[in-house]
Amino acid sequence: MQHETDPRLILLSPEDNCLIAAARLPAGDTLMIEGASVTLATTIELAHKIARRALSKDEKVLRYGAIIGHVIADVARGEHLHTHNLESDYIPTYTHDAGHAYVQH
Repeated sequence: MQHETDPRLILLSPEDNCLIAAARLPAGDTLMIEGASVTLATTIELAHKIARRALSKDEKVLRYGAIIGHVIADVARGEHLHTHNLESDYIPTYTHDAGHAYVQH
């Protein structure tokens, strides 16, 4: 049985634990995520991530079925996932210090 999810939210891969906002979602809006009613505490901008389910601190976040980072605090279903609660697990290919240009070798 498939549970109802607001059509303004996109699931990119069945393994994902985040959804993508297909529109700007204002704070206070109530929407459905897999049959659960969620009222947004903050505005979610277009193309930003939102938690598909509750996530525990240090849990990996999957987008397109791949790990993109981990949450640095517990996150509720429907909460905005961004730099305030999500840390990237990408390995940097270079560093860029202020005042120094990146030079490819």
